[in-house]
Amino acid sequence: MMPIAERAAARAHARRNDRRTRPWPGLHAWWELTKPGITRLILVTTGVGFYLGSAGGLDVLALLNTLFATALVASGANALNQYVERDADALMRRTSARPLPSRRIGNLEALLFASGLSFVGLVHLFFLVNALTAAVIAASLLSYVLVYTPLKRKTWMATLVGTLPGALPALAGWTAATNGIGRGGLAIFAIVLVWQMPHFFALGWMYREDYARGGFRMLSGIDPQGNRTARQTVLYTLALLPVSLLPAVFHMTGWLYPIGALVLGGLFLGAGLSFFTDRARGRARRVFVASILYLPALLALLVIDKS
Repeated sequence: MMPIAERAAARAHARRNDRRTRPWPGLHAWWELTKPGITRLILVTTGVGFYLGSAGGLDVLALLNTLFATALVASGANALNQYVERDADALMRRTSARPLPSRRIGNLEALLFASGLSFVGLVHLFFLVNALTAAVIAASLLSYVLVYTPLKRKTWMATLVGTLPGALPALAGWTAATNGIGRGGLAIFAIVLVWQMPHFFALGWMYREDYARGGFRMLSGIDPQGNRTARQTVLYTLALLPVSLLPAVFHMTGWLYPIGALVLGGLFLGAGLSFFTDRARGRARRVFVASILYLPALLALLVIDKS
């Protein structure tokens, strides 16, 4: 029987060959380079931030300008991240089939593409939205590419640093609607920031061997028994309970939201406690899936119950 490592390598090779035989394989590779899944989540948090910050009627044109430009910058940032981490990605089974390690896109082309997307997006925000939003998104881009990405190979605390660029787009949505930083914008920023920690801890535990192979310093890499990882997961899911209630405390919602937030937070905490009692990969995956379901559900409640 083929060893697990060989089967994984064979599957990755088959995926690469399949992508090369698709119609327009080059276009698909460029699309992959932007990490569309992450970009979609960023646009959701940005859009919710904009909606919550909108007083009176919704300025649809401003919203579309904000989402379009943020999508460009987020896509450029994701591509720059892959450019910087291309050598590490080549060492990891989970990422070895990405466009740069698989040589479907050249390094220089990727750098120019990523830089161009980011520049156009920031210019669009500056002239067609407002300067404050452009500055917030620029801070997200720079902290992601210049701080978080290189820090991942030096200390596990990079995970905490990485929550900043991940949460800033939600604040940018608010500033795009209000041209200011209010407590409502900070509330949604705090929710997205804290949510990322158990999400990343679960991912780090699931792929701890792969991250170690790529040279990334994850908490799971210095915590072989998983005690610290599980404890941190529980602490952050627990902290998310009061943080998620901030919109209600600031009178941004009605009564439905805080009830739903507590229910969702309790379910998320339950997944974290399950992982705390058993470090099995399946329990970590349960936390990861719970995190993926939690955030969209919470944001939907915010939109539905906006006061």
